[in-house]
Amino acid sequence: MVNQDPTNPSHALFDQFVQTQTCKEVQRTFSELCHHLELDPRDYQSFYTKLKERLNYWKAKALWIKLDKRAQHQDYQQGKVCAKTKCLVLGAGPCGLRTAIELALLGAQVVVLEKRDSFSRNNVLHLWPYTICDLRGLAAKKFYGKFCTGALDHISIRQLQLILLKVSLLLGVEVNTGVEFKGWMAKLFPDDHPAGKFQFDVFISAGGGRFVPDGFRWKELRGKLAIGITCNFINHHSAAEAQVAEISGVARIYNQKFFQDLLTEEGIDLENIVYYKDATHYFVMTAKKKSLLKMGVIKQDFSDANQLLGQANVDQDALLRYAHGAAHFSTDHRLPNMQFALNHAGQPDVAMFDFTCMHRAENASLVRERKGKKLLIGLVGDCLVEPFWPLGTGIARGFLAAFDTAWMVRSWGKGKPHLEVVAERESIYQLLSQTTPENISKNYSAFSIDPATRYQHVNLNSIKANQVRNTQILLSITLYVPMCVHGPDSVGAFEELLKWCQQHTAGYDRVKVKDLTQSWRSGLALCALINTFRPHLIDMSSLKESDSVHNNQLAFSLLEEELGIPPIISASDMATKEQIDKLSMVLYLTQIHDAFNERTPTRVIEVLFKYDCWSQFLCSQPVAPLSAPEVTPELSPTSMNNEECYFCGQRVYVLERISTEGKFFHRSCFTCQQCGTTLRLGRYTFNQHTGKFYCELHSEQLENREQSPSVKVGLSVLSLSRWEIKPFCCIPCCQLVAQLFCTEQLRTASG
Repeated sequence: MVNQDPTNPSHALFDQFVQTQTCKEVQRTFSELCHHLELDPRDYQSFYTKLKERLNYWKAKALWIKLDKRAQHQDYQQGKVCAKTKCLVLGAGPCGLRTAIELALLGAQVVVLEKRDSFSRNNVLHLWPYTICDLRGLAAKKFYGKFCTGALDHISIRQLQLILLKVSLLLGVEVNTGVEFKGWMAKLFPDDHPAGKFQFDVFISAGGGRFVPDGFRWKELRGKLAIGITCNFINHHSAAEAQVAEISGVARIYNQKFFQDLLTEEGIDLENIVYYKDATHYFVMTAKKKSLLKMGVIKQDFSDANQLLGQANVDQDALLRYAHGAAHFSTDHRLPNMQFALNHAGQPDVAMFDFTCMHRAENASLVRERKGKKLLIGLVGDCLVEPFWPLGTGIARGFLAAFDTAWMVRSWGKGKPHLEVVAERESIYQLLSQTTPENISKNYSAFSIDPATRYQHVNLNSIKANQVRNTQILLSITLYVPMCVHGPDSVGAFEELLKWCQQHTAGYDRVKVKDLTQSWRSGLALCALINTFRPHLIDMSSLKESDSVHNNQLAFSLLEEELGIPPIISASDMATKEQIDKLSMVLYLTQIHDAFNERTPTRVIEVLFKYDCWSQFLCSQPVAPLSAPEVTPELSPTSMNNEECYFCGQRVYVLERISTEGKFFHRSCFTCQQCGTTLRLGRYTFNQHTGKFYCELHSEQLENREQSPSVKVGLSVLSLSRWEIKPFCCIPCCQLVAQLFCTEQLRTASG
């Protein structure tokens, strides 16, 4: 045992580790502590136990008590439940690190990758009561003495990351900073980083809203234009600064005089403002566009939010003056020496953003399969649900998702069938966007990764395994594309397809195909490919590189008319979308390759259309991964090209289409007629008489209003995925619908 001499180097190193305030210093002092105690942090299964044994220091013991209490919870089964599970977590933000901690407590080997090499985000997070309780249970106060003292209910992102990083390291999590994840073959930058050899069977993406793995779809939630401004000022921690009161949130509707005075004195027109005092003086506000234009912050008015708030259209100096004026006035001019804090780029930490449009993933998990091995993928943080900052939902729902994800990995580690694991995760995910401080359980001390301890009303089986099978079918199909073109090596398949595209577009001016995504954005590469094989169809000299929408539309139209290949997305999306889905492009280019080479169309293409036709039914038969089922003669790619959306009347492209009740529509259009809530397959009611769809809440209200039995029968015809009858894939669709409808009528009559 190490003695408790206060001059003991290990004690001094532990104190430095606890107190240090930068990411690099945390990693350095931790490495030195491990070296001094002769511990290998890569020995994840016994590292924490050995650390406690060798660091016999009273300050450390207070920390061990906290962590041991968490680790001894029955959910973790003494760290044995996931002892054979290897997890890669992308992103060392608060949600990524919080997930990593739970996975480590389950006994998994956990590796975290973070592109940045420092924690520099000054912005302050509002904490719900349960998150405060949770962080106290992880000994947050031992690492940051000011944590939520008194009535404080917030913490800076940087400080929260430091706390969670220290806990992660102590529990044996391997955290690699300054390492970039380059793709699904786990290519890293730098290329020779040791983490590149890590083989994992669970991948958790916590890389923020910009990194969403292939196979996940986002839906967009758009509202009236709202412009947010955040700014951070240096906190000198003077007595004068300490006297300035925080503003937990003031809105125009509740204090009209304050905002009118601000407009009169400063010319600044706001909807609301928040001020938190942490490592910096942090302000966040919603500004009116008219005011920003008048004050010269925004140079020119545009209807498009991206153009409106684009760097070229914002006067940065005017923005600094605007933010300074709002902050100075709202604190009654009592903050002395207001200097902007600097961000990671060394610039004043002021940002203006549009939160009109937010995104959330349609599903929280999926399973990939290749060569007989399965990979479980989950989302947490902003890439799962983008937060709405005025409500302070970000970190609260982020931590809930981290716990839910850990529960999913626990089921995976216990050997539960993968479809059941995904179905349970999706059942829980349905509750996330509805959670508030008021409707979650109030017994915070009992919170664990078990959803039943946190959500008041949770049904872990609201989505069945056969309902999520469709997601897995589509995933298997997209993975099947490269394998059926060139054999088992999917990487080689992509490279061969890319070489073919490069070969047949070489020599064209303004066309340089470097990949299977971004190189096709302008539409010229597609036109060049067509021109190579059908030179009479396109005059390349007449095309302008800047008119990408026209170029894409021309190529899409010709490929559909001449070769029967339907476009996968619209021309405008192809030209403007931030990320082009690689697997979708592989699917599209594979069809072009086969058509121009006069080959039999790759069977996977037919399978995709078969899936699309049958996606409204629940096939009870198992789906063999990467296998192509037989296709009925009457189904072909061209027979299903021209469907219009049932709701908006616009064309529905194949990869954005879903269908039920015999109707096709855009995912984003599938909403409740009454409240506009986005519906999910298996969680809606369809009124046959009116042809309208409703969420479960409003379907119940409508049923209560209706007295006619015939109307009730119509309302009882729910999504097929909610019926317990198993269809047979060998009978035509119309017969199946008739069979199910008659059965439901009989059930209603007899009930």
